[in-house]
Amino acid sequence: MKEIKGIFLLDTSALFTFIEDEEGADIVEKALKQRETLIPWPVLLEMYYITLQEEGQPEADKRLVLIKQLKVHLLYDLDEATLLTAARLKALHRVSLADAIIAAYAVRHGAMLMHKDPEYESLSGSLTLKPLPYKSTDGGRKSPPKKL
Repeated sequence: MKEIKGIFLLDTSALFTFIEDEEGADIVEKALKQRETLIPWPVLLEMYYITLQEEGQPEADKRLVLIKQLKVHLLYDLDEATLLTAARLKALHRVSLADAIIAAYAVRHGAMLMHKDPEYESLSGSLTLKPLPYKSTDGGRKSPPKKL
């Protein structure tokens, strides 16, 4: 399999691609094994509340603990420069607030944003994107969620 290089920042959709073993999970797994992979706090927030809604608190807690054990850099601080970058992205593009914040972290860290979210396409000129294969439009999961 082809090696991937660079600094990666995972969007929530990329993290779920790995957790649920969707198409592209192998690419995310390679990024997770690299020294320079970043996960910002909004991704943790979204992963936790979505898992809480769909799988319950024990699974949400388990996933959070296991993600914190990965050899990635968890980004909890939001400085003024990142905040203003997010504000500009939100003002100029049709993206959610969470996606604007996540993208701002990628911009500020010079990272490639790995995602499976078509909403990021509007940001293609503002940062480097690494889109994963999008889910099929039938709405069904290809496989059951992987228990971390």
